[in-house]
Amino acid sequence: MLRSRAMPMLAAAGCVALSLAACSGSASSAGIHKIRHVIIIMQENRSFDTYFGTFPGADGIPMVNGVPTVCVPDPKGGCTKPYHDPANSNGGGPHGAANATADIDGGKMDGFVAQAEAGLKGCLNTTNPACTNSATPDVMGWKDAREIPNYWTYAKDFVLQDHMFEPNASWSLPAHLFLVSEWSATCSVADDPMSCVNALESPANPPDFVAHKAGVIPPDPDYAWTDLTYLLHKDSVSWGYYVVPGAEPDCRDPSALSCAPIAQNSKTPGIWNPLPYFDTVSQDGQKGNIQPVENFYNQAKAGTLPAVSWVVPSAAVSEHPPAGTAAGQAYVTSLINAVMRSSDWSSTAIFLAWDDWGGFYDNVMPPMIDENGYGLRVPGLVISPYARQGYIDHQVLSFDAYAKFIEDDFLGGQRLDPKTDGRPDPRPDVREDAPQLGNLTADFDFSQAPRPPLLLPVHPPPGPASIPGT
Repeated sequence: MLRSRAMPMLAAAGCVALSLAACSGSASSAGIHKIRHVIIIMQENRSFDTYFGTFPGADGIPMVNGVPTVCVPDPKGGCTKPYHDPANSNGGGPHGAANATADIDGGKMDGFVAQAEAGLKGCLNTTNPACTNSATPDVMGWKDAREIPNYWTYAKDFVLQDHMFEPNASWSLPAHLFLVSEWSATCSVADDPMSCVNALESPANPPDFVAHKAGVIPPDPDYAWTDLTYLLHKDSVSWGYYVVPGAEPDCRDPSALSCAPIAQNSKTPGIWNPLPYFDTVSQDGQKGNIQPVENFYNQAKAGTLPAVSWVVPSAAVSEHPPAGTAAGQAYVTSLINAVMRSSDWSSTAIFLAWDDWGGFYDNVMPPMIDENGYGLRVPGLVISPYARQGYIDHQVLSFDAYAKFIEDDFLGGQRLDPKTDGRPDPRPDVREDAPQLGNLTADFDFSQAPRPPLLLPVHPPPGPASIPGT
C-alpha cells in the first residue's frame, strides 16, 4: 500500500471537494497545452532508495527512530542494513532480468547483496569499485543532499515522484526502447512490424551482447515495430534526440559489472541511441533529428527547442557505476540551467529519471503490469514553471507516463495502439492505458503563474545531512 500524504491545496476552483484524479483531469483538459516543450533527461542506474531513500515525506527506506528496520541477507554471513555512502563512485550490481527477479525475490526485496557478490565473478575493469572492493558491495548505500544537493533542491522546489518504476524488469537497452516506443522486441523481417515478438532481455537478433562477449561484431538489429516518432512525424510534431559523445555507459551484457568501452555519438546507434535502428525513423527521413548534445544547448539558447526532446548521456556523465555522481549532477544541472535561461522555459516540462536500478537496493515491490514489468523503482523528478512546489507524487508511474503525457499534449490522446495508430504490430498491450498507471498532469498546477527559473551552480557545495525516518 502506498503511504498517504496530505496533498498541496489545488488552485483550481472547486478542486478542494474533488479527488486528485478529478482535479488533474480538469487541469489536463484546461492547461496541459501550456506545455509546448517536453524534455526527457535520462540518466543511468540508480534506485529510488539510493538517492531519495531518506527524503522527508517520501516512501523511502523503512526506519524507526532513524535506524533501518531492514537488513538484506549476505551469503557470506549475516546481513547488511542500508547505510549512508558518501562515495562519489559506486560499484552497484548486475541488473538484467534474472537479477531483477532475484533482487525482488517475490516481494521480499532481499536479493541485492547476493546478486552483487555473484556479479563480481569475471570482473574485467579493475577501476570499477565493484571489482576492487569485492569484500563490501555498496548496493545498500544511500546518498542525500551532502552528495547530490542539486537533485535534492529540485525535489524540494518542484516535484519528486516516489513510485516511478522502470517500465521493464531488465536492463538499459529495453528501458530505452520502452522510452521511445513502449515495447522491446526482436523482428525477423525488416520493415514488417508483424514479424516482431516480445523480447524483454535481448531485443536484437542475434542478441548483441552475446556476440560482443564472443568477440564478434553482430549484425545491426532491425526495429520494425512502431515508435513514438512515427506518431509525432505523422502529426508534424517536432522532436529531437540528443546524444552526449563519448563511451556507452553500460555493458552490452546486462549480467556484467564491467566491460571494454564502446564509442558512441549521435551517428552511432547503440544501447542509448536506438532510434537509428527503427525503420520508421529512416522511412520518415528523420535521422537528422538525432543530434549531438551541443545542438540542445544551442537550441535552448536560441529558443528553438523542438516539442519533444530526449537527452541521453555518455559514460562519464551518466552516473552509471563507476561514473561519479558529481559529474552526472553537474551535467544534468547544465542542461536544466540552459533550459531555464531559454525563452522556451515558460512553456517547458522537464522529466528527469534514471533508466534502471543498477543493482542498488530498493524497498518497494514493483507492481506487475504484463510479462515485461514493471521493473524496480528509480528516481523521478518533474521540473517546470507549472510544476507544483515541494510536492511528492505517490502515483504509480513508469516511463510509459511520459509517452502518455506527450500523446495527450501533442497528439490528441492517440496511443501507440495497434488498433488505431495506422501501423499495427503485435505488442502485448497498450502501456499508456494500463489502469495502474498514474497521470503526470497531477504534478502540475496550470492555474498558477509560471514560476521563475531556479538556476543552480554546476558544482554546488554539499548540502545538509538528512534526518532519516522523517
